[in-house]
Parts: sequence; structure tokens; C-alpha cells
Amino acid sequence: MDTDEECSIVLELPERDPFSDKKKKLLQSKGFGPKERIYLRSSSKPDWMSATVEVLLQIARIIQLNELELYFAEEDVCTSMEFYSPRNELEALNSIVLLTDISLSSCSHLHTNILQGLRQTILDLITDVGDKNSVKGGVVQKDHSCDQEERLIEWGESNGVKTQLKIAYIEGAGRGAIARKDLKVGDIALEIPVSIIISEELIHETEMYGVLKEIDGISSETILLLWSMKDKYNSDSKFKIYFDTLPEKFNTGLSFSIEAITVLDGTLLLEEIMQARQQFLHAQYDELFPALCNTFPDIFPPELYTWEKFLWACELWYSNSMKIMYSDGKIKTCLIPIAGFLNHSLCPHVMHYGQVDPAKNSLKFCLSRPCKSGEECCLSYGNFSSSHLITFYGFLPQGDNPYDVIPLDIDGADVDSGDDIPKSNWTSHMVRGTWLSRDHKIFYYGLPSPLLDHLRRSRSPMLRTKTFVFFILLSIISCSQTCLLEVSYAMHSFTSLQRKRTSYSPLLLARTRSSFMLQENLENELEVLENLKDIFDDMIENMGEIDLNDRENCCWDEKLAMDFKSTQRRIACSVSTSCLAGMDMLKNELCKCMAEDILG
Repeated sequence: MDTDEECSIVLELPERDPFSDKKKKLLQSKGFGPKERIYLRSSSKPDWMSATVEVLLQIARIIQLNELELYFAEEDVCTSMEFYSPRNELEALNSIVLLTDISLSSCSHLHTNILQGLRQTILDLITDVGDKNSVKGGVVQKDHSCDQEERLIEWGESNGVKTQLKIAYIEGAGRGAIARKDLKVGDIALEIPVSIIISEELIHETEMYGVLKEIDGISSETILLLWSMKDKYNSDSKFKIYFDTLPEKFNTGLSFSIEAITVLDGTLLLEEIMQARQQFLHAQYDELFPALCNTFPDIFPPELYTWEKFLWACELWYSNSMKIMYSDGKIKTCLIPIAGFLNHSLCPHVMHYGQVDPAKNSLKFCLSRPCKSGEECCLSYGNFSSSHLITFYGFLPQGDNPYDVIPLDIDGADVDSGDDIPKSNWTSHMVRGTWLSRDHKIFYYGLPSPLLDHLRRSRSPMLRTKTFVFFILLSIISCSQTCLLEVSYAMHSFTSLQRKRTSYSPLLLARTRSSFMLQENLENELEVLENLKDIFDDMIENMGEIDLNDRENCCWDEKLAMDFKSTQRRIACSVSTSCLAGMDMLKNELCKCMAEDILG
């Protein structure tokens, strides 16, 4: 029979993880392997559970990192307070709950209490994550009628929908889904049968599909988009009630006015919106129309296929569609009635909803964190930057978005830095707000390590990365004052020492060599930060100041553009400030080196 000491949980990094090598390296830096068995041993010590959970969480967080979180992960920060993002924290905690539930289903009676205690501890932490990271919910506006939305709910329930949510207008967010009662982790907030999901199968038997399938290169998404432009006005459509609840205007970045686009001057979003609208959407529309209307006027009535209606349909599918994996393994882009009312959150209640349950042939929206009665229930649209959310959804998320980055147009390939120096395998580089970092010490500055290491190697391929330099610095400052004086003196005549081939202490020579390398690296480091600061100072200048004096009289899109530009300026300013602080630290260390040199 199993003993109490044999109760354990195994956390393993999947070999198929696309970032397996990077995660293994990060796990190793924390003292873990790709597969760890954590024993759950009850103890008389009051903190044994929290200590065990801390270890489980450290490993689970790294396993659940996505690419962007991994890029900004700080290998050298060893702390129990490590935190990557609300998404990552919820994924890590829920993965432990799942492993605990699996163990509970097959464990012996001796282990039940330990596992149940662990499960409850993790559930309490999930609640804490929600309380600390979710923004204060908007006030439900009771003066707004939701008659159409209520009819849609009734229609859905008559077609097999099961929901614990109701639709309401929420101040600052428009329509949203509100919990009818307290919901726990694992509860199903919404269940949608496949029969009312709008997918490509719906139109396979239509006359329109017979025409469109003959067009070379046309995608199923485009076919669905063209179908929805017509079905919206079909009074006999099965989905008429759904189409009636859709807005006449979606107000995404694709609908920005010239005035709003002008506000974005100096940001990458200006170019992104112009490319999306002019080079992609307009080009796509011009390829199809008026040719289809002229050739098949009965199928494509010209009055229903104008540019304005095409843009509306594009915004509908961009902002409301979801990628769904069906039981046969195929992933399809779909519109899901009722589910479209759930708004996005950086700390969502629902995180996984993209796979059809084959047993019920339905799509389930299960909770990853609790949702109280009357609270807005949110999901995650994806790990998107604010520029993406503005362009395709028409809003900025509340709170600090960890996926708000400024990409840098630099060559991501590492230079040849010698066989003994590990090369980075990041092919692109970026920054985000340095306030999100926990490490602002020398050689870190709150900036991403892959970027700094790349810039260091680019300037001086034979110089080491920050880890090696930091070791040199520590080795020198840990010397006694006598040793420091000895090293300082030796720095004066290091070349002559080698030239005369005089026999000196190996420790002295090692410290002397380290001192020279430290000074050279500090000077290189200073140049790296100076150049990086110049880049972001120019960026701030190009963005210009934001005139907020007449904000109240501006249109929705101009206000949104102003808010986005403010976010970008804040990120750029934080990078510039961190570079300046780092330069001060480096100059201070260089002064110490020179002072020791003078003492010699």
C-alpha cells in the first residue's frame, strides 16, 4: 500500500512544445528539469503546503509560457513572487488543479486529504489572481433595453443552448454577459450546440457556394463573409434573430476616419490600418466586385454588395468570429450566436472554448476562475497587442496589457560570437513597458535579455553576455580591499606583465584579466544603452505631443487613437528612462574602476 510519503504530482514539459528548448533552459536556470516529480508530504510545519505550492507553481508557470512571455522571462530572477501575466498564472494554476483531479480519481484513501487540501489551496490562489488582476467591473446600465438580446437567448435555448449568463449593457463596454448566479472554477457558463454555429457547412448547398467555389484561391472565410452580407437581409433566415442583434456599425480601427488616422502619426498602427484597409480589404473587394454582381446579379444583388456593406461584414467576422476545432480535428472559422456578447479581459473567466465536445456535439465555455452573480463574465480573445485589438475589435483593454510591445527593426540573427559563447535563437526583438519588469539592476535595466544580449554581441562579438560580466563584477567586488588595490595596480601594467613573462600569482593575473574585461564590457554596455536610448528618444519625438484640450469634442475613433498613442509613448518613455538609469549605474561602476586605477 502506498505510504503518505509516496503521494506525488508529476509536472512535465511536453516534447512537442514549440518552445521546448527555451523552456528547458529557463527551467534549468531555476534548478528544475523538464520532468519533475513533486512529493506531497504532510508535515508538522505550518508552511509545508505553501512551500510545496510555490515549487509546483514555479514549474507550471514556465511550462505554460507562450512565446512573448518567454521572450521577456527573466532567467536570473529567483523569487517566489515570480509572475509573468494573468493569463500565464491562471493557466499554471488550472493545470495543477487538473493534475490534482486526475490524482484524486485514482488515489488511495491515505492521500485524499492531502490532494483535497492542495486543490483547495490552488483554488484560493485562482480567486486571488482574479481579485488582484481584474479591473473593476462596469456598472450595468438598466435604462438600456435588451429586448433583442433576450429574444436571441430565448431562440438559443429553444435550439439547445444552456446558459448561466444574461446580456446587459455595461458602462464603458457596451453589451456584455452577466453571471446569473455564482459560478465556480470548472462550471459551464455557456454551452452552444453545433447546430446553431455558423460555419462553412451551412452554405455548401446554396447556389452562392456553387459560384464561389469556382473562383481560384478564394477562402472559406471569404465565402462565409459574402454569404453573411446577403443573409443579414434575408427575412426567412434561420439566423435572422442573431443578425438583428448585430450593430449597424462596429467601430473598429478599419473604420477609422482620416482625422483619427492622422492622430496615429508616428506609430506603427497607422501603417497597419492603412495596409489592412487599402492594400488588403480594398484589393479583395475590387477583385470580386462589381464582376460578381454583373455576372450573377440574382445571387449578388448590387445593392447588397457595396464597399460599405463589405467593410461591415469584414468587421463582423474579424471581431466576432472564433476558431473552432470540430470533432473530426478540422479547425474552422465560425460565428457563434450569444457567445459574441462575451467581452475580452486580460484576466478572463473563460480561457479555453475552442474545441467541440464530441460527446455532446456542443461548444462549452468553462470557467478558469470564479465569477460572482451579477459580475461580467469575460473570455480571452487571444494574446493580442492593443494595436491588434483596436484594428480588428475596436477597443483598448483595461489595465496593463503585457502583450503591448514595440517591435524593433533590427537584424535578429546573432553574429558569430565564438564557439564557447552560447548564441541566441530569437529571430526578432521587441520591448514593452519596463514597469512590467522586476529586475532593474545593472546589466538588466528592466529590458528584455534577448535584446540586450543581441545588441552586446552586435557591437563586440567577443564580449560576453551580462551573466558572465556580472560574475566578473561580483568576483572583483568580493575581493578584500588589499586585493582590490593589488588588482588596480596590476591593471596599470597588465601588458608589461605579459611582455616580461614574469611569474606572478595566478589569482592576481586572473583578477587583473577580469578587471580589464569588466571595464571593456562596461564601456560596451554603456554604448549599447546610449544607442538604444537614442532610438526611443527619436521615436518619442516622432510621435509628438498629444493635444488633450479638445478631447471631449473628438469622435470615438480620435479618442481611441489618442489613448493608443499615449500607451505607445508611455512604453517608449519607460525604455528611455530605464536606459538613462542604466547608464548612470554603468558610469558609476566605471568611476569605481578608474578610482581603483588611480589608487594603484
